[in-house]
Amino acid sequence: MTTFNRRYHITTFGCQMNKADSERMAGILEDMGFQWSEDPNQADLLLYNTCTIRDNAEQKVYSYLGRQAKRKHEQPELTLVVAGCVAQQEGESLLRRVPELDLVMGPQHANRLQDLLEQVFAGNQIVATEPIHIVEDITKPRRDSTVTAWVNVIYGCNERCTYCVVPNVRGVEQSRTPEAIRVEMTELGRQGFKEVTLLGQNIDAYGRDLPGTTLEGRHLHTLTDLLYYVHDVPGIERLRFATSHPRYFTERLIRACAELPKVCGHFHIPFQSGDNEVLKQMSRGYTQEKYRRIVDTIRRYMPDASISADAIVGFPGETEAQFENTLKLVSDIGFDHLNTAAYSPRPGTPAALWDNQLSEEVKSDRLQRLNHLVAIKASERSERYLGRIEEVLVEDQNPKDPSQVMGRTRGNRLTFFPGNIAELKGMLVQVKITEIRAFSLTGEVVVRQPVTI
Repeated sequence: MTTFNRRYHITTFGCQMNKADSERMAGILEDMGFQWSEDPNQADLLLYNTCTIRDNAEQKVYSYLGRQAKRKHEQPELTLVVAGCVAQQEGESLLRRVPELDLVMGPQHANRLQDLLEQVFAGNQIVATEPIHIVEDITKPRRDSTVTAWVNVIYGCNERCTYCVVPNVRGVEQSRTPEAIRVEMTELGRQGFKEVTLLGQNIDAYGRDLPGTTLEGRHLHTLTDLLYYVHDVPGIERLRFATSHPRYFTERLIRACAELPKVCGHFHIPFQSGDNEVLKQMSRGYTQEKYRRIVDTIRRYMPDASISADAIVGFPGETEAQFENTLKLVSDIGFDHLNTAAYSPRPGTPAALWDNQLSEEVKSDRLQRLNHLVAIKASERSERYLGRIEEVLVEDQNPKDPSQVMGRTRGNRLTFFPGNIAELKGMLVQVKITEIRAFSLTGEVVVRQPVTI
C-alpha cells in the first residue's frame, strides 16, 4: 500500500521520553512518505503516544479514541495507532475496548513502527507489546525544534516504586553505547542544533547494564563518563540531562557538572515525599536526609544551580504529619520548580491494592496547599535574577506576543524579551532581567552576538 501524500498526526501525552519517542516515530512516518497534518481530523493516520502515570491522562486518550473510532466507520481507510504506556499496559484488552484500532504498540517497539504498519496495511490488526531488546535506531527523528533536541541514552527502568507503572510498560533498563550517542549528537551539531537533553527514566543509572568495570570497581560506563565523552561534540553549546534518581546521584557526577562548561546548572531530581516512612512505603531507596545532602552538595559545587523535582501527595496511608514533612522539605530547600500530583492508583502496582487509600478531598486539599507553597518558594528563587545578565538560548517566538522571542537560561528559567525571531533563533544571547515571576522572566538583550563556549 502506497503512503505517498498520505497525512499523519501524532498526539503525545506525558513525559519527555514520550516526546522523544514521538519525534522518532514521526521521522519513520516521513521516511515512509507520510506528510504532517496540523489537523488530526484531516490525517489519514492518527497515532496517540500515551501516558499511564496519571488516570486523567489515560482517560483523555479514550475520549480522543472514541471520537476517531466513529470517524473510522465513515472513513475505513483511516489508520488508528495507540503507542506508548497505555498500549503496553492494556495490550489486547485495548482492542476489545476500541475494536477500530489497527495497531497497539508499546514504547519498546517505537523503532519498529514501519514494520508494524506494513503488517497493518497488509490487512492485519497488530498488538506489539512483548519485551524486546531495543535495537539502535538509524531513523532520523522529526524534531519539533530546530534549536534543542532530546537524545535517549537509556530506556526502561529497573526500579520498583510501589506507585509507579513505568517498569511494567517500558521494560528493563537498556543503555545505548556511548559511541551511538555521540554519533547522534554529532549529527545534531552538524544540523545546527545548539542544545541537547540526554534522556532516561533514571538517567543516572546509565551504563549499569553495559559491560566492564574500572580498576576502582565501579561501572566502566556511567552518566559522569558519558558527559565527559560527549562534551566536546562540535556545534552543541549546551548539555542537560533528565530524569535523575536520588539513589544513584553521586558527588562525582556533581563535580563533573561543575567542571564541564557546557553542562547547564539545572538538576531535576524527584524526591516524591519528604517523609522517610512514606519513602519506605514507596520503595524509593533513600531518605529525606540523603536527598538534602545531595542538594547541599550541588549547592556547594554550583551555588547558583537550579533544582527542580517531582512530588506526590496523598500516597496511601500518608498522615497529616507526614504531609507536613513534605511541606518542610519544600520550604527548606526552595525549589526553582516542582511538578506536583495527587496520588493516582495505577493498574498493576502494589500501592493500588492497599486498603489505606485517602479520599479525593484530602488529596485535593494537600495538593492545593503544596502548590501554594511551591509558587511562593519559586518566586523567592526568581528574585535572584532581577537585574542580572543571563545567557539565554533563543528557541522561538513568544506565541502570546509576536514582538518578543523566548528561550531558557542555563538554569532552565523560561525568559521573554523583545527581538526578531528570524535574527535571533538559535543564538546564545546575554539578557538583562527586568521582570521576575515565579516560573518565568522578562528582560532585554544586552549582547546579540553568539557566545562561544
